[in-house]
Amino acid sequence: MKNRFRLLIIFVSLIISHTLTAQTGTIKGLVKDKYNNQPIPFVNIVVYGTTTGTMTDSIGQFELQNVPAGFVQLQLSSIGYKPFVTEEFNISQVRNNYFEIALESTAEALDEVQVTASPYAVKPEAPVSLRRIGIDQIEKSAGANRDISKVLQSFPGVGSASTFRNDLFVRGGGPSENRFFLDGIEIPTLNHFTTQGASGGPVGILNVDFIREVDFYSSAFPVSKGNALSSVFEFKQIDVQDDKPHFKGTVGASELSLTTTTPISEKTGLIASVRRSYLQFLFDALELPFLPTFTDFQFKTQTRIDAKNEITFLGVGAIDRFKLNLDAEPTEENNYILDYLPVNNQWSYTVGAAYKHFFERSYLSVFMSRNHLNNVAYKYKDNIQTPENLLTDYSSDEIENKLRVEYTARPNDFTINIGAGTEYVQYQNETYSKVFEDGVPKEINYSSELNFVKWSVFGSVSHPFFNDRLTLSAGLRMDANSYSSDMNKLFSQLSPRVSASYMLLPDIYLNMNVGRYYQNPAYTTLGYRNNAGELVNKSNGIKYLQADHVVGGLEYRPNKRTRITLEGFFKQYDDYPFSVKDSISMASKGGDFGIFGDEEVTSTSKGKSYGAELLIRTRTDKGFSMIGAYTFVRSEFTDWKDDYVPSSWDSRHILTFTGNKDVGKNWNIGVKWRFVGGLPYTPYDYDKSSLVLAWDAQNRQYLDYAQFNTQRLDNFHQLDVRIDKTWYLKNMTLGFYIDIQNLYNQQANQPPELIQELDDSGRPIIENPGAPIEEQRYRLKEIITTSGTVLPTIGLMIEF
Repeated sequence: MKNRFRLLIIFVSLIISHTLTAQTGTIKGLVKDKYNNQPIPFVNIVVYGTTTGTMTDSIGQFELQNVPAGFVQLQLSSIGYKPFVTEEFNISQVRNNYFEIALESTAEALDEVQVTASPYAVKPEAPVSLRRIGIDQIEKSAGANRDISKVLQSFPGVGSASTFRNDLFVRGGGPSENRFFLDGIEIPTLNHFTTQGASGGPVGILNVDFIREVDFYSSAFPVSKGNALSSVFEFKQIDVQDDKPHFKGTVGASELSLTTTTPISEKTGLIASVRRSYLQFLFDALELPFLPTFTDFQFKTQTRIDAKNEITFLGVGAIDRFKLNLDAEPTEENNYILDYLPVNNQWSYTVGAAYKHFFERSYLSVFMSRNHLNNVAYKYKDNIQTPENLLTDYSSDEIENKLRVEYTARPNDFTINIGAGTEYVQYQNETYSKVFEDGVPKEINYSSELNFVKWSVFGSVSHPFFNDRLTLSAGLRMDANSYSSDMNKLFSQLSPRVSASYMLLPDIYLNMNVGRYYQNPAYTTLGYRNNAGELVNKSNGIKYLQADHVVGGLEYRPNKRTRITLEGFFKQYDDYPFSVKDSISMASKGGDFGIFGDEEVTSTSKGKSYGAELLIRTRTDKGFSMIGAYTFVRSEFTDWKDDYVPSSWDSRHILTFTGNKDVGKNWNIGVKWRFVGGLPYTPYDYDKSSLVLAWDAQNRQYLDYAQFNTQRLDNFHQLDVRIDKTWYLKNMTLGFYIDIQNLYNQQANQPPELIQELDDSGRPIIENPGAPIEEQRYRLKEIITTSGTVLPTIGLMIEF
C-alpha cells in the first residue's frame, strides 16, 4: 500500500513538473482578404488584452510563439481594412494551432471613434438578434457536457421544456421552426433520437472538437438560409491543416469519443471522429424502463487547390438503437412507461461539398449535399410481439439532394449576395396504427411516396453611410416547390426584409429589422394519406407557413469587452397547420419523442409571439466571463373558435446567469442558474381515457382538448456547477472536469397522468365487466411525476 502511494506521489510530481515547463503553444496562420482570398501583408496581430503580438509577412503568414495554452482571441488591424477581433481559439501545446483569418476592406477612412473592433459579432444584415457563441463557452459551460444545444439555453429568447431534451423554443416558436447549417450546408438532423418533423432530441450529434464558432440568429436571417421561422444556426468548423497527426480521446457524460486530425497531402487536411454511447449500461444500472444506444461520426477535409480555389468535403451521421428494459424494477411509473412507449430506431447522415472560387473583388460559392433520415417505430400490446398484439408499425425515409449557388461581392463598400438553390425531395412512409377516434376504434393503414422539387432565389445588399455611423441592408427571397399548385409560384412566397443600424453615440447603437419568412410544411404532413391513399393535406390546400418579424433595440458598449442589448420583438404567424383531429394549432406540437405532423391539417391557424430581451455579456482581463439574459415572451395561437390561446411554449419569463472564472493554475469554475416560467398544459380526459377500447389503442390517457392549455406547470429553476482542471504536459494535454447538474435537486412537476389500477394478480380492473365492450371502463388513478435530479458527471480528455 505504501509503495502504491509513493508511486502516486511520483506520478503527480512528474505531472506538476511538466506542467510548469510546457504551458505555451505556437499560433500559425494566414490573414487574407475576405472577398478575393489574397494574402494581406504587414497586418498587426496582438493577443487580445495583452501586448504580445506580431505582424504578417509579405505573403500574409504569421507565427506567434509562447502563447499561453488555453483560450485566446486575436486582434488584427491593417490600413484599408476594418479592425477585427477573432472568436476564441483553443490553443494547444501538442498540436498545430493553425487559423485562417479573413479581413474586410473598407473604402472610407475611419475616424478614431471607430478604430476599436468589438469582440462580439456584428453583421449589417443582422444588427439585431445575432449572438456569436465561442468554443470556450461550449467547452466549459456548466450543465452542458459539451453539447451545443444545451449551451444555447444560456442566451435570451431560448426556452426549454425538459432537462433531458434539446428542443429549442426560440421567442415563443416551436421546435420545428429552427434550421441548422454546418459550413454552409444544412444539417436537418442535429440530435440523436430526433423527433421526426421537428428538431429536438436528448443528445446532440455534432462533435465540439470540430467547432470554431456558432452564429445564432433569432431573427434577421440571412437570405441564403431559408425554411426557418424562429431561428437559424450557422456552425463554423475549424481550419484543417496539420503538419503531423494528433489524437484526442474523451470520456463524457454518456459516451466515449475519439478525434483525429491528420494531413492527407500538402494541400489537404482531415479531421474525423467517432463516438459511442454507454447510456444503456447506466440506464440498466438505474433500472430505467428504456435502454438507448447511439453511435455517431463526423469528418471534414479541406483542400486549398490554389490561391483562387478551395473545396471542403464534410459528413455527419448517427445510428440510434433503442430497446425496452422489461427487467426494470416494476414500479407504477416504469410499468406505465413500458405499456405505451414504442421501440424507436433511427439512422441518419448528411454528406456534402462546399466549393469556393475567388475573383478580383468577389467570390462564388457552390454547396452540394445529400441527407437521409430513416425512422422506424413499433409497439405491441403488453410488449408481446404477436400479430394480434400489434398497435403501431411505422417506417419512413426522408431524402434531400440539394444544390445552392451564391455570388458575394464588395464593390465600393457595398456588400452584395445573390444566389439560387434547388432540392430534389424523396419521401416514403409505411404506417399502421390502431387509434380511437369518434368514439370507435379504428385502424390507420397506408403507404405514401412523394417525389418533388423545391427551388429558391435570393439576394441582399448592404452599405454603410456617414463614415460607418449608419448601415442599411435590404434583402429578398422567394421559395416554391412542385408539391401542389398552392405552393409552386415563387411570388406567392415573397420574403422581403430590411435592417438598419445607427450609432447614436460612440458606444450606443439603435438597431432594427423587419422581415417576412416562409417555411415548408413537414414531409410527414405533406405525405400523410388516408386509408384510400389520398393525399389528404394536399386536397386541403396546405400552404407554406408564414411569419412576419419586427425587431428593434438598443446596444450599449461601455467598454471593449462588454456588450448590453435590449430588444423588443413581435412575430405574426399565418397559414399555420391546424390539427383537424385535435382542433389545435400544430404550433404547440413537436416537443416530444416520435413523429410530428403525420395527421390531417388545414392551413388555417394564426399566431403571435411578442416580448423583450435583455442581454449582458462581459469578459475581464482576469479570466472572468459572464452572460446574463432575461426574456419576457408571450406565445399565442388560434383555437377552433379562432380565439388566441397560449401555445405550449408560452413560458413568459426566462432568466439565465452563466459565469466562468479562471482561478489560476489551469483551474476553471463555471456556474449556470436558469429560471423558466411554468409552461401551459392540457388536462387529461378521464371519461374518454377510461374506456377499454380507447385505452387499449394507445395505453395511456387522452387529453381534453376542449380545455387546451388551460392549466400551467409550476416555475422551474436549476443550478449547474462545473470544475475544470487541465494539465499541459510536454507531449500531451490532460483535461478533467466534474459537472453537477441541478445541484440543489430541484424537482419539476410534470402534467398529471393516469395509470390503470391492477388487481392482486396484476390484471387491469374493469369497473363494469358485464357491460357491452364499447361501454366497459378501466379503473384509473392519477399519478404525479417529476423530472429533475442531481446529476454528477466526471469527464476526461486526453490529447496527444
